[in-house]
Amino acid sequence: MEFVSPDGAARYAALTAVASEALVALDFDGTLAPIVEDPEQARIHPEAGEVLVELAAHVRAIAVVTGRPARQVLDLGGLESVGDALAEHGTELHVFGQYGNERWSTEHRRIRSPRPPAGLSSFERGLPRLLREHDAAEAWVEEKGLAVAVHTRRMPDPEGAYQRLLPALREQAAAHDLILEPGRQVIEVRAPGMDKGIAVDTLVDRVGARGILFAGDDLGDIDAFESVAAWSATGLATLLVCSASDEQNALIGLSDIVVPGPDGVLALLRKLIADAA
Repeated sequence: MEFVSPDGAARYAALTAVASEALVALDFDGTLAPIVEDPEQARIHPEAGEVLVELAAHVRAIAVVTGRPARQVLDLGGLESVGDALAEHGTELHVFGQYGNERWSTEHRRIRSPRPPAGLSSFERGLPRLLREHDAAEAWVEEKGLAVAVHTRRMPDPEGAYQRLLPALREQAAAHDLILEPGRQVIEVRAPGMDKGIAVDTLVDRVGARGILFAGDDLGDIDAFESVAAWSATGLATLLVCSASDEQNALIGLSDIVVPGPDGVLALLRKLIADAA
């Protein structure tokens, strides 16, 4: 791991000192799970469950905050079983899916979700034509219930298709009172009013955390990083971790620590376990 902020080492030490009262919140894709060509084939890092269970003995709560639907990430991560194991330590596991619109926890195991946003169905009806008009008919469209995501990763020129689609999708999203969320060769359109920053605020208040670590890898995590920075200003011990990749570096300048992908995230969590013991 690499400390990239001037006080990164001090922030790590401060978080370690209050680890038993800290919230550890993690993105899923690119942070706990390696990025793959087909998002439906993504799986949590094979060592992640074991590390999270061990971490549970040293922190107040663990959360996964993701753009994926909650049910999907629970299945891809085997997180219900992980939650069972965490409960033995008296530690709650929270899963906030679709940027916090869907919520599941080991205390409330039924996924709570709002209705799909107004305008989404009409946006989706016009999407095939928009893709054809921008030479991106081969893009994979993922319907997520509360959102729709357009993936360009499988296309012959994924970055070119991404750049062609970004302004067109932003314009159409605004026309339907929706917002656009850019990511790593994926563009998501969803309802306004919720983001990962609000999710972090909700979690900190709910668990009464005195410290928070958030790890993410992509543009959708910026709101969470900004929320954590705001909590730092109130006196909470905070640590911002970038799971770095060759595709995306937007979080590096906002981070305290940079690690090499999911392997690096788990190595950092193992260090936190050892230092908090």
